[in-house]
Amino acid sequence: MRQPVHARAGLLVGLAGASAVLLGAFGAHALRGVLDMHSRELWQTAVNYHVWHALALALAAGLGRGRSGRFAMAAFAIGIVLFSGSLYALALGAPRWTGIITPIGGLAFIAGWIALGLSLRSRVD
Repeated sequence: MRQPVHARAGLLVGLAGASAVLLGAFGAHALRGVLDMHSRELWQTAVNYHVWHALALALAAGLGRGRSGRFAMAAFAIGIVLFSGSLYALALGAPRWTGIITPIGGLAFIAGWIALGLSLRSRVD
């Protein structure tokens, strides 16, 4: 039986996915010729993780259950902001120390995947 997605969760998923597409297009078109090779690579890494974790957020919203599912959603959202956000900022010339934030976002992604796995496991038991 399919669980209904809470309205705020649906909005969060939509914003995460739409912003990933928007920022990918912005990087490919508006920033072409503006960013050097290293900055373009940072931008592309940010977009890739942003897109994949927007999809993970949708999976957590649709299939996640209980506290683990809610935690997974929060962790994926935080990871997008911290991991991808810090890489976007670095690509645009933020101070190098901004990179300290990136691994915290990566840890949020890892925690989100573990929580999602636990949530999905509880669906079968």
